[in-house]
Amino acid sequence: MTLPFSDARALVDGVRAQAHELGKALSIAVVDYGGFVVLIERMDGARPMTPDIALSKAYSAAVMQRPTAMLENWRQSDPVFFTQVGRMGQRPIVATKGGYTLKRDGEILGGIGISGGSPDEDERICTDVVRAAGFDLDFPQWAGSRAGQAGQAGQAGQAGQAGQAGQAGQAGQAGQPR
Repeated sequence: MTLPFSDARALVDGVRAQAHELGKALSIAVVDYGGFVVLIERMDGARPMTPDIALSKAYSAAVMQRPTAMLENWRQSDPVFFTQVGRMGQRPIVATKGGYTLKRDGEILGGIGISGGSPDEDERICTDVVRAAGFDLDFPQWAGSRAGQAGQAGQAGQAGQAGQAGQAGQAGQAGQPR
């Protein structure tokens, strides 16, 4: 199933309406499940870099199959690998607020990215329009990227259990996307 242009247009229109209410000039990008552009819009007055940022957020949400805010724990737990993966695709993979996976009935259809507000504004608007359009909002965490695992391994290593911490780190990384 592909993401219909009519869904992309409705999402962008929803973002634009909320942006006007907040007095913000945003850029909005919608991509299909492979990260290919369906629609990009830069509102009058939006900063010049915001379309590229919105597109990277939408791309990340689509190809990583998780909202971009969920990628933060992975970035923190394995920054070198995250950086390497982040350069592999057509666009950079970003771990920040304002990108949401478009999933309906369990099927990934694409991603949306918003840029130009604060991170919390981008995230709130993104979640609101995705919810209003009837897309799924539930995404499971990746094994190995849950908050606290990296800290636990570090504490074990500090206690002189470096071998165990290394094994725990390898086990935790097994569930990360590679």
